[in-house]
Amino acid sequence: MIKRYTLPEMAAIWTPENRFQIWLDIEIAACEALAKRGEIPKSAVAEMKKKAGFDVARIDEIEREVKHDVIAFLTSVAEHIGEPARFMHLGMTSSDVLDTSLGVQLKRAADLILKELNALRKVLKRRAQEFKLTPVVGRSHGIHAEPTTFGLKLAIWYEEIGRHIERLKGARTRIAVGQVSGAVGVFAGIDPEVEAEVCKKLGLKPAPVSSQIIQRDRHAEFFSTLALIASSIDKFAVEVRHLQRTEVLEAEEYFSKGQKGSSAMPHKRNPVVSEQMSGLARVVRGNALAAMENMPLWHERDISHSSVERIIAPDSTILVHYMARRFTALVDNLLVYPKNMKRNMDQTGGLIFSEHILLALCRKGLERDRAYRMVQRNAMQVWEKGGDFKALLKKDPDIKKVLKAAEIDRAFDCKHHLRNVDKIFKRVFKN
Repeated sequence: MIKRYTLPEMAAIWTPENRFQIWLDIEIAACEALAKRGEIPKSAVAEMKKKAGFDVARIDEIEREVKHDVIAFLTSVAEHIGEPARFMHLGMTSSDVLDTSLGVQLKRAADLILKELNALRKVLKRRAQEFKLTPVVGRSHGIHAEPTTFGLKLAIWYEEIGRHIERLKGARTRIAVGQVSGAVGVFAGIDPEVEAEVCKKLGLKPAPVSSQIIQRDRHAEFFSTLALIASSIDKFAVEVRHLQRTEVLEAEEYFSKGQKGSSAMPHKRNPVVSEQMSGLARVVRGNALAAMENMPLWHERDISHSSVERIIAPDSTILVHYMARRFTALVDNLLVYPKNMKRNMDQTGGLIFSEHILLALCRKGLERDRAYRMVQRNAMQVWEKGGDFKALLKKDPDIKKVLKAAEIDRAFDCKHHLRNVDKIFKRVFKN
């Protein structure tokens, strides 16, 4: 059983305490690099590391006066450190701290999301194998098409999550960058070697070039990747919602003992988790658009992106992390009803095998359009009036001239129809 979702690990990344601690790590790492170069006293750095600290409430108090978060932070830190604090932030600008810190936070968030995606993929694999050969009617345009298997549905989801894992790994690499390049990014007051030292200590790579900020195409890619992940979970959830409809009921969310589906109707068992997934995906997709809007900033920088990222960074990472874990639990406990799948497959009287009859006729030498019309006239009779499609075909004089009864029976063999499922599974789960 999958554990119930708890938030602290991801939420902790976005707490003020964690953010300010990363800022402090950046400032001290820069001072250490400066001291190594002989630009500031090593004794001052030792004193900083010994006394370094900050007070969130005090930072908030100072910010209300100075209207600048990094200055408020540095002032609070200076109150703890004392005189050596004058060596902090030398040659640096606020974005050096803000953007580098955000790179650390997004990298850590990506690691947590990747962990959940791998867990989801593991459950999808297990359940896909469980229902590999469980027949279910495929639907195109919502209409019965041909047989597939429930395992193949889950194998598609497994493969899709695999692509998202690779996308997020790439986005993680491109977002895990930092900068300590000073105003307008030209290193006028600090050497690039300091930047390299700071980034190395934080597990980042230096941005090859910056304009006082790290360019926002990196962030737009990251949040777009989260939106793609959320959209896939939305897609999977919509399938569950359709399959849980009363008229279908081929699968449904687990309904726990004591759970209630409606305040008015005691009989209701609703796909509430799936609906929640669809709703949250809309937020994540909207945030991705906001991240793209952050790309065209004025000249070397403005801060119109900053207010946006303070919302979308915690919201999107927390939501996608939550969605992945929540949907993993849903799949892990999903109730599947093969008998209902069989009932629904039989609902159209065998029409789902019409293509096999068409192909059998074509292989006997009939021109395709003629064969299509022969099959369709029988199919439409069953569609409109009901009945047994196979029996009707066996009575059709034109079809009887071409196909033997045994050949018609073989076209209605579901096992023959699904004979290549094993090959598909070997391709999907080759590793």
